Amino acid sequence: QQARAPTRDDGPARSAAAFNELVPPAHSSFRGAMAEHTLDFILLAGDALSAKIEDDIRKDLAAVGIKVNTRLLQKANFDQAIHNGDFHLCFTETRGPPYDPHAFATSWFRPDTEAHYPALEGLEAPMTKAKLQRMVSDVLKAEESADTQAKWSEILEEMHRQAISIPMWSRHVPAVVNRRLKGYTAGPQQWDYPLHLVEVDSGSTSVAVSPGAETGLFQTAGPMDPHSYEPNEMFISNWIYEGLVSYGHGGKILPALATSWEVTDLIDGGQEYKFNLRESTWFHDGTEFNCAAVKMNFDHILQPPLESLNYHGWHHLPKYMKEWRCDGKAFVIRLGEVYYPFLQELSLIRPLRILSPESFKVGARSSPIFHNSCTPQWMPLVHPDGTPCWVRCVGVRSFHGTGPWMYNSTTYRSNGSISEMRFDKNPRYWGRQGSVDELVVKTHQTSDEVAQALMLGDLDIVVGGGVLTPRQVKNFEDSHSRDFEVVMGPRLTNSIIVVNAARAPTNDLKLRQAIMHAINKAAIVAEELAGSAVVAESLFPREAPYCDVDLQPRYDYDAEQARRLLCPAEFAEADGGSNTELIVGLTVGIGVPLLVALAGVCYCRRKRTRCLKLLDDRRTDCSTEASAIGNSSTAESAYV
Repeated sequence: QQARAPTRDDGPARSAAAFNELVPPAHSSFRGAMAEHTLDFILLAGDALSAKIEDDIRKDLAAVGIKVNTRLLQKANFDQAIHNGDFHLCFTETRGPPYDPHAFATSWFRPDTEAHYPALEGLEAPMTKAKLQRMVSDVLKAEESADTQAKWSEILEEMHRQAISIPMWSRHVPAVVNRRLKGYTAGPQQWDYPLHLVEVDSGSTSVAVSPGAETGLFQTAGPMDPHSYEPNEMFISNWIYEGLVSYGHGGKILPALATSWEVTDLIDGGQEYKFNLRESTWFHDGTEFNCAAVKMNFDHILQPPLESLNYHGWHHLPKYMKEWRCDGKAFVIRLGEVYYPFLQELSLIRPLRILSPESFKVGARSSPIFHNSCTPQWMPLVHPDGTPCWVRCVGVRSFHGTGPWMYNSTTYRSNGSISEMRFDKNPRYWGRQGSVDELVVKTHQTSDEVAQALMLGDLDIVVGGGVLTPRQVKNFEDSHSRDFEVVMGPRLTNSIIVVNAARAPTNDLKLRQAIMHAINKAAIVAEELAGSAVVAESLFPREAPYCDVDLQPRYDYDAEQARRLLCPAEFAEADGGSNTELIVGLTVGIGVPLLVALAGVCYCRRKRTRCLKLLDDRRTDCSTEASAIGNSSTAESAYV
């Protein structure tokens, strides 16, 4: 702890040390009664950065008497532990725009998706998981922006009160670019790498890239269809396929395969969106893009039960979509109710991206029931009530979209792992393009290999998180700026620690709050993240829609407060609660002298009363004597 970078948050630690020095020896014997907590922290094996940060967290918690046992798990075992709630602490990350906050929040209530699902079973009363789910569902139907903000504020305040999500840091998405390339700008959402806009200033128009993948270093592409999830890589889907709209910087919804749209409020409370589709646009295989192709994709993606919570219903868009059809060249979607994130969710990288009709398993005549584009890994499909259904997932036969890059080939090593993938520039792309003709996506086993490949010229660009370490990015920025440009994208996501409120001992709210106060996040960001992130104060980045909320109380680093939460009785005594020694001391040190003083005062007052009586008697005697003599002044003088 002493070797870590000092921050403005070190004050409470010094205060706690000073406080401990003042605790009397007799009181220190009570400390042995403080409950000991041992927590299970699961990490994804091979994530070196998480392992370093876990070491810092473990030391911070040990300083307040909390022991941490860490388990390094392979991906399958890690996922299984999360799904089963077999953890006390684990890392997760918000999804960034356009998913946050609504899509990430709805994923909390889908089984086998996110660590919050088991953790929320232990919410502190009167809140329950079911009530929180209703709150999330209700905000999605808010019609006015002010109402939407008020409802999100209530949700964020409740999650903050429950202390289940520990916000750690807000991360920038970095890119390290060889200066032979110009014009790279970061995309507005995760895994959006707009390399089609890059210009080649010198050298080959073939560009070698190491991209950040969903699992960190890129290793595998998955089946590459646009309608399913892992192990598909989102950056590949985003290069190949497009949706009706796209997500721009600042949350602006931009035209993509739809050039414009109109919204009509319906008398039944729903809405109708009419999308005017882009003309003179072709898929990579030469098939013309039209409304029939759009409807075919929607028919497959939303064929029951694929619209349910077990499949694509993790976001609520399928719940509100009641009808979709072609109206001439336009595509029309009817919503049963107002759903404010509708356009945002149409801009997601998956699943509502458009595949060429000829890429479906049996071409344009592929049935959404018997030849559905869903991955065969989902078989057998079941309805929400668990009963089987007739829909057959058969996957796709090729990977043709309308995006700026066309899939070319994959090269494998002798052990079957991917060595590299090639993507060609789409010569018919409708949008703006730079001068890069080919992308060669390479795989590496470690961040050190990536850094070396950049220095040797085997790589032209590294983009995305989890490829280079923050210190390596900082080194390129500070020591190699002549040959490389470092581009830091906007803060998109928050890394957080999920605390399982459904498993003892972290089912205790006071313990969860103590954990939040015990972790020195500022020191972790300064030491481990090398300026690539800032300390996070809330579940979502403040830049996310409706998330700029001032949450109270603050869970700043405060080791003394963590100890108070863990041992309230001990600190109550130290503060003067029931300490016998303190009471006796006060009695002897203050009470006895006070009694003596009071006795003295009473004695003096009694003496004074007796003296005044004697003087009064003497006055009477003197007055009588003066009258007899007849000389009052002499008598008075004698009296005086």
